[in-house]
Amino acid sequence: MISAAQLRAARALLGIDQRTLAAMAGVSLPTIQRMETSQGNVRGSIATLTRIVEALDAAGIELIGNAQPSQGTGRGVRLKTPA
Repeated sequence: MISAAQLRAARALLGIDQRTLAAMAGVSLPTIQRMETSQGNVRGSIATLTRIVEALDAAGIELIGNAQPSQGTGRGVRLKTPA
């Protein structure tokens, strides 16, 4: 699953706006807006989520789940577990 925070962070790392991500993924702008304002994990159809994740992957973004090691060797950002 991808969280709203991950989606916003991925866009920030790429330096793109919501409209650009929507075009890259072939989804509507309101879909990206709704996903980014949701609490916790984003909700949507499997097909829509897959398109977004694939677009981010093609742009060089690696999405890392909880307790999942990174597969990449580039720089990255990860949230720590709250103290």
